[in-house]
Amino acid sequence: MTTPPAAAPEAFELTAPASWRSVDFIADLHLQASEPAVAHAWQHYLLATPADAVFILGDLFEVWVGDDAASQPESFEAHGGEVLHAAASRTAVHFMRGNRDFLVGPAFLSHCHVHDLPDPTVLGFAGQRWLLSHGDALCLDDTAYQQFRELVRGPDWQAQFLARPLAERTELAARMREHSEEHKHADGYVLAEVDAPAAIRWLHASQASTLIHGHTHRPADHVLDAAATPPLRRVVLSDWHAGATGLRAEVLRLHADGSLQRLSPAEAAA
Repeated sequence: MTTPPAAAPEAFELTAPASWRSVDFIADLHLQASEPAVAHAWQHYLLATPADAVFILGDLFEVWVGDDAASQPESFEAHGGEVLHAAASRTAVHFMRGNRDFLVGPAFLSHCHVHDLPDPTVLGFAGQRWLLSHGDALCLDDTAYQQFRELVRGPDWQAQFLARPLAERTELAARMREHSEEHKHADGYVLAEVDAPAAIRWLHASQASTLIHGHTHRPADHVLDAAATPPLRRVVLSDWHAGATGLRAEVLRLHADGSLQRLSPAEAAA
């Protein structure tokens, strides 16, 4: 049974500086030590992109069990923080939490000089309003996940989880990932998709015509309401999984004329 669209949340407002000429959007890189090729491609792109800003719309990391993981010498999280810090010294970097890295804290982002981006956010750029979201809150048919999301985004659950020793949190996160993978391979499993009526409600509430999001790992451009002026649409970002097939590892670049361009990381870094 389809879940009725929830009321649209109030979006954070961000107006781009007049000097910006282009901005990049990426999501769902799921960075992890076991996939060094993805991490290398991300690092090369992020430290070379000519865009005036990079918006990371969730799931930069495959898992994040607390900011203290980045304080461990030589840890994968520490290296990720170093890359973000270096990138933020040359371009504006904005980070939105996803369903995998929702425990990234403001202290880590501040240390990296990365802007903390609420979900959803309306970006004013190129004479238009662009609605940005990770996208998981719009997958209303996945009721089990929505209940889980409400639980783990709560301050009580997070405080209790973060109070556990780092090693215990790491083990718990590994078990949760294993459970998630088992669920994906179970009979009757259907990939989550954004609820179109809910997306339209969000666009109307934010006075935007284009929703840009990730999460579903189905890069595409969808028209939600062709009769609207301008037409309402949603643009889905690609994931960066190394073993995935199809359109993957893309950067979505928004130019000052309002045009969108999908680029490979190497093209986006040129």
